[in-house]
Amino acid sequence: MVEHQDETRAAYDGIVELYASMFADRLQTRPFTRAMIGTFAELVRGTGNLRTADIGCGPGHLTAMLHDLELDAFGLDISPAMVDHARRAHPALRFDEARMEAMPVEDCALGGVLAHYSMIHTPPGELPVLLAEQVRVLAPGGLLLVSFFATDGPEPVRFDHKVTPAYSWPVDRFAELLTGAGLTTFARLLHDPASERGFLDAHLLARRQ
Repeated sequence: MVEHQDETRAAYDGIVELYASMFADRLQTRPFTRAMIGTFAELVRGTGNLRTADIGCGPGHLTAMLHDLELDAFGLDISPAMVDHARRAHPALRFDEARMEAMPVEDCALGGVLAHYSMIHTPPGELPVLLAEQVRVLAPGGLLLVSFFATDGPEPVRFDHKVTPAYSWPVDRFAELLTGAGLTTFARLLHDPASERGFLDAHLLARRQ
């Protein structure tokens, strides 16, 4: 796990300014994604526990969006350069460097976890470890919104992401992983891709049991 994470960290460290400029609009051109994040935020507010982690937060644009949606949001990322950018761009919010399998968060502390395309670089065999960590930090009834690239085939597909190798997933297979981790998937959204890669964009909304 450490080797591929080191590669991912180095790759994202090298493209911070370009990456941040690409997402400065906070999803203004992606209405489906905005709708799912808005629904997620509303449901987290309904739990009464507003504390929410944006894992793999990158330059912090979605952490700020969650804050605007009245959540007590903070961001975590493996890339120190991304964390530094996020802190400068959003000085009122908290950002920390962390690996997704070892978050600096106490057990059952969060009302929500947002994983927005942040697990796409994780090899399939290592994904259950990350999901178990997300379940650990969620309070019972807490919400997870995970977004990823979807494929129609029966198995995950490795592809050459512009930053570093990534994986697309059959939606049902990913939902099975969530169930195995102790989450109940209750909403899903699939839509045509916002990029030229050709994979569908997938969003799964799940609740800790």
